[in-house]
Amino acid sequence: MDCPDGELSIVVVDDRQIARLNLAYLNRRGSTNVIAFPMQEGRFTDISPGLLGDVVISAETADREAGAAGIGFRERFLFLLIHGILHLFGYDHETGEADALKMEAKSDELIQKIGTRG
Repeated sequence: MDCPDGELSIVVVDDRQIARLNLAYLNRRGSTNVIAFPMQEGRFTDISPGLLGDVVISAETADREAGAAGIGFRERFLFLLIHGILHLFGYDHETGEADALKMEAKSDELIQKIGTRG
């Protein structure tokens, strides 16, 4: 990702906490699995250039999704973490199919490098 000295925060919460963040910052009701708060965008990026941002993951949603997909919690959590980190780097699956495919390919590449699939 060409960011050897980057810093990020990982926050693990429950559904109630992520639902509050989802409503407050994204104006969306209900819980979600992961929210990323990039710090490399906006007016104050020069304050701490190495700070990538925050990734917030709902452990409850991750656990439900893992069960529904027939995979382990660790695998699902890792996928969500990578997904959130990619958002910090500007990847966005909601801006169109081409961007979604690009994000999916990068996610698969990173997961393979870590060695959790297969």
